Amino acid sequence: MDILVIGAGGREHAICWKLRQSPQVDKIYCAPGNGGIAQIAECVDIGVMDFDALVAFAKEKKIDLTVVAPDDPLVAGAVDVFEQNGLTAFGPRANAAVIEGSKVFSKELMKKYQIPTAKYEVFDNSRAALAYIEKQTPPIVIKAEGLALGKGVIIAQSLDEAKQAVLDIMEHGMFGKAGSRIVIEEFLTGPEVSVLAFCDGKTVKPMVSAQDHKRAYDQDKGPNTGGMGTFSPSRIYTEELAQECMKTVFQPTVDAMRKEGRAFQGVLYFGLMLTKDGMKVIEYNCRFGDPEAQVVLPRLKSDLVAVMMACVNGTLDQTDIEWDDGAAVCVVMASGGYPKQYETEYPISGLDEVAKLDDVVVFHAGTKDSEQGIVTSGGRVLGVTALETDLESAIARAYQSVKLIHFQNAHYRTDIGIK
Repeated sequence: MDILVIGAGGREHAICWKLRQSPQVDKIYCAPGNGGIAQIAECVDIGVMDFDALVAFAKEKKIDLTVVAPDDPLVAGAVDVFEQNGLTAFGPRANAAVIEGSKVFSKELMKKYQIPTAKYEVFDNSRAALAYIEKQTPPIVIKAEGLALGKGVIIAQSLDEAKQAVLDIMEHGMFGKAGSRIVIEEFLTGPEVSVLAFCDGKTVKPMVSAQDHKRAYDQDKGPNTGGMGTFSPSRIYTEELAQECMKTVFQPTVDAMRKEGRAFQGVLYFGLMLTKDGMKVIEYNCRFGDPEAQVVLPRLKSDLVAVMMACVNGTLDQTDIEWDDGAAVCVVMASGGYPKQYETEYPISGLDEVAKLDDVVVFHAGTKDSEQGIVTSGGRVLGVTALETDLESAIARAYQSVKLIHFQNAHYRTDIGIK
């Protein structure tokens, strides 16, 4: 099979890396890819939203399967466009990807089908939102309705901060069109866990659990980011909780989407929190999480191509999926200043040294090839992932590997996996 992966980050590198292990795969293309992906796939200079060019390329190269990895093209209907052109694509269609594309849709879906989540209200004008906030007790969670690169959530610690957040989002365009409507919801407390699941529209098969670290600095301080590191398995996600989630969250969500005429085929991400009242859904994503994919996929023992095709063909119930019993930890190395202002084009050293290590893989996110070799080209630069028999060993191994890699102004958290 020849496969096209759409995307350019660490998640896409992890997907290409796992697909490369399949005996079914002859050639992998990635559009647009990055400096690390270029070492295992042929990168093609086509943007993720240029559907016409992507379809033309897939037809020209006789691509057997296209994997649409990022949220933007999924929500905009990339899978629909490929299918309309007689091409096979992995990922939800636009009418199912709305589960991530609209936080209002996802909250109302949960309310309608009694899937546990935080209490909330929806606002399309700032005056009503500000009046509502006056009657609330902080902390208050304010979410932009649409896609905002994983950063569209503000947890306000005071009423003044909450009001400012409303004005920033709705009046000053902090998140652009994504903030034309907002969701204000109650602040829940408890440990978080991420569970990704393969879905074929009716069957749902959860992957091994993971936990992300969203804040930029140690001890969960600083601004929200796309994710500074992750580990798998979660320390709190027991077999009993897994069974509870299957019964109250995972299967009910897939059933609800099917009943709404929005059968979900692809990867569904469940962001969960274990509260005093049980497990509740914080958010859904319509694709592999990033950096969660960088710890979950290394633990997958089964053929990723076979699993993806089962999701596309509706035969997931007949597909066994095996996982490694160990643990994986990913530490994100970012450009200094991320997620705000940062500089790029810095050469990266030490990658060849880490490449010689067993059970350590470096997934590239913001890198590119240049005359100086691999250089930085984004906020999140690398995801350094170690696979070991237990979490403590994986943490130690990941950080030993991080210390071998250098680029100017490199920033990373030192407490990934400690939660």
